[in-house]
Amino acid sequence: MGTSTDAPGTATPGEDPAAVEPGVVKPGEEAGGEESGGEGPAAGRPASLSPSRASDFMTCPLLYRFRVIDRLPEKPSEAATRGTLVHAVLERLFDDPAVDRTAQRARAMVAGEWERLLEARPELAELFGGTDPGDGSGGAAGDGDGAPTTEGGGTPEAGGGEAGDAASQGAGNPPAGGPAAREVRTAPGPAERLTQWLREAERLVERWFTLEDPTRLEPAERELFVETELESGLTLRGIIDRVDVAPTGDVRIVDYKTGKAPRPEYASGALFQMKFYALVLWRLRGAVPRRLQLVYLGSGDVLTYDPVEDDLRAVERKLHALWEAIKRATETGDWRPRPSKLCDWCDHQAFCPEFGGTPPTYPLPVIPVQGRMEQA
Repeated sequence: MGTSTDAPGTATPGEDPAAVEPGVVKPGEEAGGEESGGEGPAAGRPASLSPSRASDFMTCPLLYRFRVIDRLPEKPSEAATRGTLVHAVLERLFDDPAVDRTAQRARAMVAGEWERLLEARPELAELFGGTDPGDGSGGAAGDGDGAPTTEGGGTPEAGGGEAGDAASQGAGNPPAGGPAAREVRTAPGPAERLTQWLREAERLVERWFTLEDPTRLEPAERELFVETELESGLTLRGIIDRVDVAPTGDVRIVDYKTGKAPRPEYASGALFQMKFYALVLWRLRGAVPRRLQLVYLGSGDVLTYDPVEDDLRAVERKLHALWEAIKRATETGDWRPRPSKLCDWCDHQAFCPEFGGTPPTYPLPVIPVQGRMEQA
């Protein structure tokens, strides 16, 4: 699955923050999972690099540390989970014969894939108040207590806005239709919020049919896990949404994004992940992929790029330099925050010095900078 913009994931320097997709959850690509080489909360040294973790380090080295070394827990978000759900539908749709790959069929799959996802990750129910979606309870968004809200921004009891004033005076006192007679309404409860969320996932799935025709596609691979070790010893890993192979043998790498396409000046940042995948496939199979294709379901755009060897060699050099920086930070414990607009969506502000927090005790042995230099 591709990496996900209600709550953005990460943006590499020079990337359009507004176009960053929510962090789609992939098997084996959870925070810390790919690089630390194991499951569970125990800290570990980085052992490999994936597109998502490379992006983490370029966005904020301290974020990389929190995810890979400290393995701090992160709360699921509606946007990221919706991305995971949409990816699952688009993957499984190809299990059906070509004639059955219709928009109607894909829409119908959304609810079932949500149940499958919820069974695997029960904690996702907390996104909608932790209530049985079928019980019809009407809790307000975020608190689940059903407190009415107003267009004026407060509750009637608190006198928030003109509607609050009107409510406190008693029903019918303001003239009907007068400026103070704003609508008092109840915030959507868990069941309604879930319904709205599923409908948005259905809309994203439907939009895909305006961008590609699945009845004419027979992917060679879906959700393909790839891994290779470079001559330097650096291990690269990733999971590719779709690999198409033409009768000529040409390879196309396709990645679905549930966010919006970036502005043209940020296109190079958006392609970093795809060039990473292309580099791995090139090293594994000996041929440069013919085309890289990003399908943006949020805006209905398709971004394509045809790489050449020089492109991928440049990416390889960049990854080597990045890995050296990660190794230095791992040895010295010097993981510096890099503030940006994306900090607003970070789960780890309580541990970040930029927000008055203190990082957890560093769990790995530290080699003093001077000592490291002497050893070198």
